[in-house]
Amino acid sequence: MSFITYSELSKFSTQLFGAMGASKDDSKIASDVLISADLRGIDSHGVSRLIGYVDLWEAGRINMSPKIKIIRENKSTFTIDGDSGLGLVVAPRAMDIAIERAKTFGSGWGAIQNSNHFGIAGYHAMKALPHDMIGMAMTNATPFIPPTQSKQAMLGTNPISYAFPTKNERPLVIDFATSSVARGKIEIARREGKKIPKGWIIDKHGNSSQNVDELKEGGMLTPLGSLEELGSHKGYALGSLVDILSGVLSGANFGKWVPPFVSYLPLLPNLPGKGLGHFVGAMEVDGFRSVEEFKTSMDIWINSFKNAERVDENKPVYVPGEIEFNTKETRLKTGIPLNDKVLEDLHKLSRKFAIKL
Repeated sequence: MSFITYSELSKFSTQLFGAMGASKDDSKIASDVLISADLRGIDSHGVSRLIGYVDLWEAGRINMSPKIKIIRENKSTFTIDGDSGLGLVVAPRAMDIAIERAKTFGSGWGAIQNSNHFGIAGYHAMKALPHDMIGMAMTNATPFIPPTQSKQAMLGTNPISYAFPTKNERPLVIDFATSSVARGKIEIARREGKKIPKGWIIDKHGNSSQNVDELKEGGMLTPLGSLEELGSHKGYALGSLVDILSGVLSGANFGKWVPPFVSYLPLLPNLPGKGLGHFVGAMEVDGFRSVEEFKTSMDIWINSFKNAERVDENKPVYVPGEIEFNTKETRLKTGIPLNDKVLEDLHKLSRKFAIKL
């Protein structure tokens, strides 16, 4: 395990995106989105993904100089074609438009087609916070989760994020995948030789499995709720909601046709849409109640939950997003931890593009 400062990683990733052909502004935006994941402790969506972006770019599946454009709109709503650009760039641009629409119409809603992986959903939702707005972002993803009672992967981890402004407390940020567990946790258990809990994954026949290598043998993650008897239909429904808003509504691909993040897997034939899809939104608070009243009530809400009676006095009750804010504060001081495999990948990219790490 090695620690690298935020500024070092930011500089490296910004230069790398530039070397791939992105403009100065786009390189900075993409780097900001990427490093925000590492800072918040969501390491599976941070610089560990850089080598994957490079692979997709080399395969011709990512356009580093996209002409992002609105192809349909009606007052508060719009659809964007991302021109196969980095989702790390396309989604923030769409969120900026949603915020401007919200300033005029009270809310702004954007569906995005023809994009790619957009990093952590929370980054995009939080862009609304400086404007005292509620932000929302979601995306469909590589199919890795079957519907309840199925053994075919039809949905991705399909994350959802909402961000709420506050007065004195830190913003409340909800950001979660609609799968029972992140794939990265399976990998950590495999490396540490640990057994995983029942309900995290199923084998290729649809049976529950605790084998950490199951995913390499055709196994799949389960929807949020894990098994049917524990409520997997609810996670299935949430994942479907994300897929419909991000894919069907935008004109992007959806279901089993969502493009894989890895370059070595081919796209399925007869694609129903264009690229990956996202959905973003921003809402002005003062259309519902005064901003000050809402933010004051949010502080009360947060404190009441943090002070809820504990099961164990040594284990605090957290509100959504609190752990990530704590992690960010720590990592800005101590640096961002990178495991040996990620560091090895970054050094490969450093040599490949002649960029100092």
